[in-house]
Amino acid sequence: MKESQEREKNSDEKTDSVSFPRKRDAEATQKRILSSAKREFATNGLAGARVDVIAEKADANKRMIYHYFGNKDSLFARILEDAYSSLYEAEQQLDLDHLDAKSALDQFVRFTWNYYLNNPDFITLVNSENLHRGVHLEKSAVLRSVSRNRLRMLENLLKRGEKEGVFRPGIDAMQLHISIAAIGYYYITNRYTGNIIFKCNFMSPEMLDKRVEFNVDSVLRIVQA
Repeated sequence: MKESQEREKNSDEKTDSVSFPRKRDAEATQKRILSSAKREFATNGLAGARVDVIAEKADANKRMIYHYFGNKDSLFARILEDAYSSLYEAEQQLDLDHLDAKSALDQFVRFTWNYYLNNPDFITLVNSENLHRGVHLEKSAVLRSVSRNRLRMLENLLKRGEKEGVFRPGIDAMQLHISIAAIGYYYITNRYTGNIIFKCNFMSPEMLDKRVEFNVDSVLRIVQA
């Protein structure tokens, strides 16, 4: 009986020693695939991205990609969900509650602008999904959850501003959210044609500083009491 129990114990230890490394290996492989896929989709879009390139750069194989993520479209959907989730997580780090409402909105506008500048992959991924009419995200529970939480944060900020007497009542949080995104997004996505039309370098430090100050001033004028 004792010998049987020892054999079972040894067997369990062997199983654990094998399963945990395999689990860690699987997680590491998935992270490499997601990192490689993000670069490939951001560079070439969904149509131009190649699964074999993603696999090669992830030090994996196509079978692993299909096993973990289903297919190319499902992998693209996951990349998009991760992109929006990363934006939301970064917004949560702002800790705006200790600021007065006007200063908090100022910081939120600047954050959005700088996030687009520092994360160009986010913009190209969103552009690619819009070219496909949003089909990869239309049923995404992750995106719905993230979007609700992001909008709720701005709604609460507007309510604080009303109570403080610095924001006018009745501002549509969704429309304001769109405007904050648009005034930064459009500038960056149209910088090349903008350079030609206005005969200046849209991405020079001076122009970027002017733009963010204009963005902040514009949004604050929209909400001011």
